[in-house]
Amino acid sequence: MIRFGPAGNSKIFYDAGHKSSNEAPAFLKSIGLNAYEYSFGRGFTMGYEKAREIGKAAKENYVLVSVHAPYYVNLANDNPEAIEKNANYILNSLKFLELMEGQKCCVHPGSCGKLTRDVAIKNMHKGMDYVLSKIYENGQNKFMLCPETMGKSMQLGSVDEIINLCKMDKILVPTYDFGHINAVTGGTLKTKDDYMRILDKTINELGEYKAKNLHIHFSKIEYTAKGEVKHLTLEDTMYGPEFEPLAECLVDLKLTPTIISESKEMMMEDALILKEIYLNAQKLKV
Repeated sequence: MIRFGPAGNSKIFYDAGHKSSNEAPAFLKSIGLNAYEYSFGRGFTMGYEKAREIGKAAKENYVLVSVHAPYYVNLANDNPEAIEKNANYILNSLKFLELMEGQKCCVHPGSCGKLTRDVAIKNMHKGMDYVLSKIYENGQNKFMLCPETMGKSMQLGSVDEIINLCKMDKILVPTYDFGHINAVTGGTLKTKDDYMRILDKTINELGEYKAKNLHIHFSKIEYTAKGEVKHLTLEDTMYGPEFEPLAECLVDLKLTPTIISESKEMMMEDALILKEIYLNAQKLKV
Protein backbone atom coordinates (compact mmCIF):
# COMPACT_ATOMS: atom_id res chain seq x y z
CA MET A 1 0.00 0.00 0.00
CA ILE A 2 1.00 3.63 -0.38
CA ARG A 3 2.63 5.07 2.73
CA PHE A 4 3.18 8.59 4.05
CA GLY A 5 5.56 9.76 6.73
CA PRO A 6 8.31 12.20 7.72
CA ALA A 7 12.07 12.31 7.47
CA GLY A 8 12.82 12.74 11.15
CA ASN A 9 10.82 14.41 13.90
CA SER A 10 8.88 17.67 13.80
CA LYS A 11 8.54 20.29 16.50
CA ILE A 12 5.04 18.91 17.23
CA PHE A 13 6.64 15.59 18.24
CA TYR A 14 8.81 17.29 20.85
CA ASP A 15 6.05 19.71 21.89
CA ALA A 16 3.93 16.65 22.69
CA GLY A 17 6.55 15.65 25.26
CA HIS A 18 8.44 13.06 23.22
CA LYS A 19 12.23 12.96 23.36
CA SER A 20 13.43 9.84 21.58
CA SER A 21 12.97 8.47 18.06
CA ASN A 22 11.83 5.10 19.45
CA GLU A 23 8.65 6.97 20.44
CA ALA A 24 8.09 8.18 16.86
CA PRO A 25 6.24 5.13 15.45
CA ALA A 26 3.47 5.27 18.08
CA PHE A 27 3.17 9.04 17.63
CA LEU A 28 2.98 8.68 13.84
CA LYS A 29 0.26 6.04 14.11
CA SER A 30 -1.71 8.29 16.46
CA ILE A 31 -1.80 11.11 13.88
CA GLY A 32 -2.49 8.86 10.88
CA LEU A 33 0.94 8.26 9.31
CA ASN A 34 2.58 4.92 8.54
CA ALA A 35 6.12 5.58 7.32
CA TYR A 36 9.26 6.98 8.97
CA GLU A 37 12.70 7.77 7.61
CA TYR A 38 15.70 7.82 9.92
CA SER A 39 18.73 9.62 8.56
CA PHE A 40 22.33 8.65 9.17
CA GLY A 41 23.27 11.57 6.94
CA ARG A 42 25.89 12.93 9.31
CA GLY A 43 27.08 9.57 10.56
CA PHE A 44 26.15 6.68 12.83
CA THR A 45 25.41 8.12 16.26
CA MET A 46 22.89 5.46 17.26
CA GLY A 47 23.61 2.12 18.87
CA TYR A 48 22.19 -1.19 17.67
CA GLU A 49 19.96 -1.56 20.75
CA LYS A 50 18.23 1.76 20.03
CA ALA A 51 17.70 0.64 16.44
CA ARG A 52 16.08 -2.57 17.71
CA GLU A 53 13.76 -0.49 19.89
CA ILE A 54 12.71 1.59 16.89
CA GLY A 55 12.14 -1.57 14.88
CA LYS A 56 10.00 -3.13 17.60
CA ALA A 57 7.93 0.04 17.96
CA ALA A 58 7.57 0.35 14.19
CA LYS A 59 6.30 -3.21 13.86
CA GLU A 60 3.83 -2.76 16.74
CA ASN A 61 2.44 0.42 15.17
CA TYR A 62 2.43 -0.72 11.51
CA VAL A 63 4.96 1.96 10.55
CA LEU A 64 7.49 1.08 7.85
CA VAL A 65 10.97 2.48 8.44
CA SER A 66 13.43 3.56 5.77
CA VAL A 67 16.95 4.85 6.40
CA HIS A 68 19.18 7.36 4.66
CA ALA A 69 22.85 6.42 4.26
CA PRO A 70 25.51 9.02 5.18
CA TYR A 71 25.62 12.06 2.92
CA TYR A 72 29.33 11.64 2.34
CA VAL A 73 28.87 8.55 0.17
CA ASN A 74 30.32 9.46 -3.23
CA LEU A 75 30.28 6.56 -5.65
CA ALA A 76 32.10 8.68 -8.26
CA ASN A 77 35.26 8.74 -6.15
CA ASP A 78 37.52 6.00 -7.54
CA ASN A 79 40.12 6.20 -4.79
CA PRO A 80 40.41 2.63 -3.40
CA GLU A 81 40.08 3.84 0.20
CA ALA A 82 36.98 5.88 -0.69
CA ILE A 83 35.43 2.92 -2.52
CA GLU A 84 35.83 0.78 0.60
CA LYS A 85 34.43 3.52 2.85
CA ASN A 86 31.40 3.98 0.57
CA ALA A 87 30.64 0.27 0.77
CA ASN A 88 30.99 0.23 4.57
CA TYR A 89 28.69 3.25 4.96
CA ILE A 90 26.01 1.53 2.92
CA LEU A 91 26.46 -1.90 4.50
CA ASN A 92 26.18 -0.39 7.97
CA SER A 93 23.07 1.54 6.91
CA LEU A 94 21.53 -1.74 5.78
CA LYS A 95 22.45 -3.34 9.12
CA PHE A 96 20.52 -0.59 10.92
CA LEU A 97 17.67 -0.95 8.44
CA GLU A 98 17.43 -4.65 9.28
CA LEU A 99 17.33 -3.90 13.02
CA MET A 100 14.58 -1.34 12.37
CA GLU A 101 12.67 -3.96 10.33
CA GLY A 102 12.57 -1.67 7.29
CA GLN A 103 12.85 -2.20 3.55
CA LYS A 104 14.50 0.77 1.82
CA CYS A 105 17.84 2.50 2.15
CA CYS A 106 18.18 5.84 0.38
CA VAL A 107 21.64 6.86 -0.83
CA HIS A 108 23.14 9.87 -2.59
CA PRO A 109 25.02 8.70 -5.71
CA GLY A 110 27.82 11.27 -5.60
CA SER A 111 29.16 14.35 -7.33
CA CYS A 112 31.46 15.29 -10.19
CA GLY A 113 34.06 17.23 -8.23
CA LYS A 114 36.91 17.93 -10.67
CA LEU A 115 35.90 15.09 -12.98
CA THR A 116 33.96 15.45 -16.21
CA ARG A 117 30.40 14.22 -15.85
CA ASP A 118 31.02 11.27 -18.19
CA VAL A 119 33.98 10.05 -16.13
CA ALA A 120 32.08 10.61 -12.87
CA ILE A 121 29.14 8.54 -14.16
CA LYS A 122 31.45 5.69 -15.19
CA ASN A 123 33.05 5.77 -11.74
CA MET A 124 29.59 5.83 -10.12
CA HIS A 125 28.60 2.63 -11.93
CA LYS A 126 31.87 0.94 -10.96
CA GLY A 127 31.40 2.07 -7.38
CA MET A 128 27.87 0.74 -7.29
CA ASP A 129 29.02 -2.55 -8.79
CA TYR A 130 31.45 -2.96 -5.89
CA VAL A 131 28.79 -2.03 -3.34
CA LEU A 132 26.39 -4.57 -4.84
CA SER A 133 29.04 -7.31 -4.68
CA LYS A 134 29.49 -6.61 -0.97
CA ILE A 135 25.73 -6.51 -0.34
CA TYR A 136 25.29 -9.94 -1.91
CA GLU A 137 28.38 -11.26 -0.14
CA ASN A 138 26.86 -10.16 3.19
CA GLY A 139 23.41 -11.55 2.41
CA GLN A 140 21.82 -8.09 2.59
CA ASN A 141 20.16 -8.28 -0.82
CA LYS A 142 16.66 -8.64 0.67
CA PHE A 143 16.52 -4.86 1.01
CA MET A 144 15.98 -2.15 -1.62
CA LEU A 145 18.87 0.24 -2.17
CA CYS A 146 17.40 3.49 -3.47
CA PRO A 147 19.72 5.96 -5.27
CA GLU A 148 18.34 9.50 -5.05
CA THR A 149 17.83 12.22 -7.64
CA MET A 150 19.87 15.22 -6.55
CA GLY A 151 19.21 18.96 -6.51
CA LYS A 152 22.47 20.64 -7.57
CA SER A 153 23.99 20.80 -11.04
CA MET A 154 27.39 19.39 -10.00
CA GLN A 155 25.82 16.41 -8.24
CA LEU A 156 25.13 13.13 -10.01
CA GLY A 157 21.53 12.01 -9.96
CA SER A 158 19.37 13.30 -12.79
CA VAL A 159 16.27 11.22 -13.50
CA ASP A 160 17.99 9.53 -16.44
CA GLU A 161 21.16 8.87 -14.44
CA ILE A 162 19.18 7.29 -11.60
CA ILE A 163 17.12 5.15 -13.98
CA ASN A 164 20.28 3.92 -15.72
CA LEU A 165 21.93 3.19 -12.38
CA CYS A 166 18.89 1.22 -11.22
CA LYS A 167 19.13 -1.01 -14.30
CA MET A 168 22.24 -2.57 -12.76
CA ASP A 169 20.43 -4.86 -10.32
CA LYS A 170 16.99 -5.93 -9.14
CA ILE A 171 17.50 -4.47 -5.64
CA LEU A 172 18.11 -0.94 -6.99
CA VAL A 173 14.92 1.16 -6.89
CA PRO A 174 14.85 4.95 -7.46
CA THR A 175 14.36 7.58 -4.82
CA TYR A 176 12.70 10.42 -6.69
CA ASP A 177 13.15 13.62 -4.75
CA PHE A 178 10.76 15.79 -6.72
CA GLY A 179 11.89 18.92 -4.90
CA HIS A 180 15.43 18.19 -6.09
CA ILE A 181 14.26 17.46 -9.63
CA ASN A 182 12.32 20.71 -9.73
CA ALA A 183 15.24 22.72 -8.30
CA VAL A 184 17.97 21.40 -10.58
CA THR A 185 15.82 21.85 -13.70
CA GLY A 186 14.82 25.41 -12.82
CA GLY A 187 11.22 24.77 -11.81
CA THR A 188 10.03 22.49 -14.61
CA LEU A 189 7.62 20.39 -12.53
CA LYS A 190 4.32 22.21 -12.95
CA THR A 191 1.73 20.01 -14.63
CA LYS A 192 0.48 16.45 -14.42
CA ASP A 193 2.23 15.74 -17.73
CA ASP A 194 5.57 16.85 -16.24
CA TYR A 195 5.30 14.18 -13.56
CA MET A 196 3.77 11.59 -15.87
CA ARG A 197 6.76 11.76 -18.23
CA ILE A 198 9.04 10.71 -15.37
CA LEU A 199 6.74 7.95 -14.14
CA ASP A 200 6.03 6.58 -17.63
CA LYS A 201 9.76 6.48 -18.34
CA THR A 202 10.30 4.61 -15.08
CA ILE A 203 7.66 2.01 -15.95
CA ASN A 204 8.99 1.59 -19.49
CA GLU A 205 12.67 1.29 -18.54
CA LEU A 206 12.61 -0.30 -15.07
CA GLY A 207 9.37 -2.23 -15.12
CA GLU A 208 6.16 -2.18 -13.13
CA TYR A 209 7.60 -3.67 -9.92
CA LYS A 210 10.18 -0.93 -9.40
CA ALA A 211 7.71 1.76 -10.44
CA LYS A 212 5.16 0.52 -7.90
CA ASN A 213 7.80 0.42 -5.16
CA LEU A 214 9.35 3.84 -5.75
CA HIS A 215 10.71 5.76 -2.80
CA ILE A 216 9.68 9.42 -2.96
CA HIS A 217 10.97 12.46 -1.10
CA PHE A 218 8.77 15.51 -1.35
CA SER A 219 9.17 19.11 -0.25
CA LYS A 220 9.22 22.55 -1.75
CA ILE A 221 12.78 23.76 -2.29
CA GLU A 222 14.26 27.19 -2.90
CA TYR A 223 16.69 27.17 -5.82
CA THR A 224 18.98 29.30 -7.98
CA ALA A 225 20.58 28.71 -11.37
CA LYS A 226 22.92 26.22 -9.66
CA GLY A 227 20.03 24.28 -8.15
CA GLU A 228 18.92 23.59 -4.58
CA VAL A 229 19.39 26.21 -1.86
CA LYS A 230 17.20 25.07 1.04
CA HIS A 231 14.12 23.07 1.95
CA LEU A 232 10.88 24.93 2.64
CA THR A 233 7.41 23.93 3.85
CA LEU A 234 4.28 23.31 1.80
CA GLU A 235 3.06 26.76 2.86
CA ASP A 236 5.58 28.41 0.54
CA THR A 237 4.01 30.05 -2.52
CA MET A 238 7.14 31.16 -4.39
CA TYR A 239 8.86 27.84 -5.12
CA GLY A 240 7.50 24.48 -6.14
CA PRO A 241 6.74 21.82 -6.79
CA GLU A 242 3.08 21.19 -6.03
CA PHE A 243 1.99 17.72 -4.95
CA GLU A 244 -1.53 17.70 -6.44
CA PRO A 245 -0.53 16.75 -10.01
CA LEU A 246 1.81 14.03 -8.74
CA ALA A 247 -0.98 12.63 -6.56
CA GLU A 248 -3.23 12.42 -9.61
CA CYS A 249 -0.52 10.49 -11.49
CA LEU A 250 -0.02 8.03 -8.64
CA VAL A 251 -3.77 7.37 -8.50
CA ASP A 252 -4.06 6.98 -12.29
CA LEU A 253 -1.11 4.59 -12.50
CA LYS A 254 -2.04 2.72 -9.28
CA LEU A 255 1.48 3.15 -7.89
CA THR A 256 2.16 2.44 -4.22
CA PRO A 257 5.35 4.29 -3.24
CA THR A 258 6.55 5.34 0.16
CA ILE A 259 6.27 9.14 0.28
CA ILE A 260 8.53 10.91 2.76
CA SER A 261 8.03 14.58 3.61
CA GLU A 262 11.28 16.51 3.95
CA SER A 263 9.70 19.88 4.72
CA LYS A 264 11.83 22.06 6.98
CA GLU A 265 10.84 21.50 10.64
CA MET A 266 7.28 20.55 9.61
CA MET A 267 7.85 17.17 8.05
CA MET A 268 5.17 15.42 10.10
CA GLU A 269 2.54 18.11 9.53
CA ASP A 270 3.29 18.26 5.82
CA ALA A 271 3.26 14.46 5.50
CA LEU A 272 -0.35 14.63 6.69
CA ILE A 273 -1.12 17.30 4.08
CA LEU A 274 0.43 15.12 1.34
CA LYS A 275 -1.72 12.19 2.49
CA GLU A 276 -4.85 14.35 2.43
CA ILE A 277 -4.07 15.58 -1.09
CA TYR A 278 -3.61 11.97 -2.24
CA LEU A 279 -6.87 10.82 -0.65
CA ASN A 280 -8.72 13.71 -2.33
CA ALA A 281 -7.23 12.67 -5.68
CA GLN A 282 -8.47 9.14 -5.04
CA LYS A 283 -11.99 10.39 -4.31
CA LEU A 284 -12.06 12.49 -7.47
CA LYS A 285 -10.98 9.44 -9.51
CA VAL A 286 -13.89 7.42 -8.16
